[in-house]
Amino acid sequence: MSGKNRTTSQHKPNWANRTLFHGDNLDFLRDMNSGTVDLIATDPPFNKGRDFHATPDSLAAGASFQDRWSWERDLHPDWMDQIKDDWPHVWHAISMTKESYGEDMAAFLCFMAVRLVAMRRVLKDTGSIYLHCDPTASHYLKLIMDSIFGARNFRNEIIWSYRTGGSSKYHFAKKHDVILRFTKTNKYIFNSQKEKTYTKSKSRKPGIINYGQGNAEFFQDEIGVYNLVNMRDVWEDIPYINSMAKERTGYPTQKPIQLYERIIKASSNEGDVVLDPFCGCATTLIAAEKLKRKWVGIDIWAEAHEIVIDRLKKEGFLTGPDDTRLDLLVPEGNITYLDTPPKRTDGGDVAIPYLRVKHRINREPPGPKLSRADMIERLLKVNGAVCEGCNRMFDDTRYLEIDHNTPRADGGINHISNRILLCGPCNKIKSNILTLSGLRRKNKKLGHMRSG
Repeated sequence: MSGKNRTTSQHKPNWANRTLFHGDNLDFLRDMNSGTVDLIATDPPFNKGRDFHATPDSLAAGASFQDRWSWERDLHPDWMDQIKDDWPHVWHAISMTKESYGEDMAAFLCFMAVRLVAMRRVLKDTGSIYLHCDPTASHYLKLIMDSIFGARNFRNEIIWSYRTGGSSKYHFAKKHDVILRFTKTNKYIFNSQKEKTYTKSKSRKPGIINYGQGNAEFFQDEIGVYNLVNMRDVWEDIPYINSMAKERTGYPTQKPIQLYERIIKASSNEGDVVLDPFCGCATTLIAAEKLKRKWVGIDIWAEAHEIVIDRLKKEGFLTGPDDTRLDLLVPEGNITYLDTPPKRTDGGDVAIPYLRVKHRINREPPGPKLSRADMIERLLKVNGAVCEGCNRMFDDTRYLEIDHNTPRADGGINHISNRILLCGPCNKIKSNILTLSGLRRKNKKLGHMRSG
């Protein structure tokens, strides 16, 4: 794809350049205007089953986060309700993961799914997302991203290979991360990056060298003679941050700025907007500033704004008498720090075309929205523990699942008036295609209906 921006019908940002939001990124992502971001480059939790803490007495001292997930403790009911009701493709991927891996990975994927849906909405049509992860969850996250962005918009699985201390006599040394690259559509920004490939030429003169047929441009460095070719999806030339690195802040899981500079160069142009919803110690934001991009970051860590300011100072981008008002050496003013979401000015659309259900014939009735648990409780009080698809009574209500009468795919609403309780086998037969009456007709034909 061309590196030039294409004209698309996008909204204006409802936040200023160099804005840092403090809080749960889901709240802010849902309140950012649609189609306002050119590139998302982010390094979220990996579900590694451990806790991370910053190095004491470092720039990031006090920073920590828990990368452990529990279905009972960490899964917000609203996330599961929305995924089940509105994004059945995504729920299918999560439920398969729950069966094959376990509940902790499924809880992590629910956490990521609701945020990835919001990230896709804020991307421009020409936008891209780079999701940094590792082999712990990369294959499961790809399933979720295939469901949300569309498998055809998957562009690369980038392997960032590095050498650090430590190995094992029980397995090959685990020395790589995974970066999943998706685009929003098939019209996206991409600027080819180059890498060195060394030749067997014995020439020591850089410049134009006759090499086989025709002329090829070769160069000389301390290793040997090389030429430049389009970069592969295996990156071995960027080292992991060691304890002596100048850019090291002590922040747990900090990544090298060179890595995010490459991503930003590849999938954005000067003046474009870069978003990092898990900005941590601000590596993405610093890289964006260095490359003359606009940026917006989100992080739940209370001291994130201080490390942004400190790192911008260190890079020479900020001057000022104190930390309350710092004048940037580049135009456009100061850093904005907010702990409340912005106000939407784009109409508030929350749907995603790829996942959107059909147009609803009936609107959701006004009033408070019931959770799935509340609706199940009310339906049990009215009808008892009976599957409405086959008329079977169950002693254990765990065998009953809530579903829609008129499927969401046909415009059915989420209101309790369109909800039914079904046993597992009936729910599978009904899927998201049949209405309740259609299910009952099929069960009668198959001999699955219980009379009476």
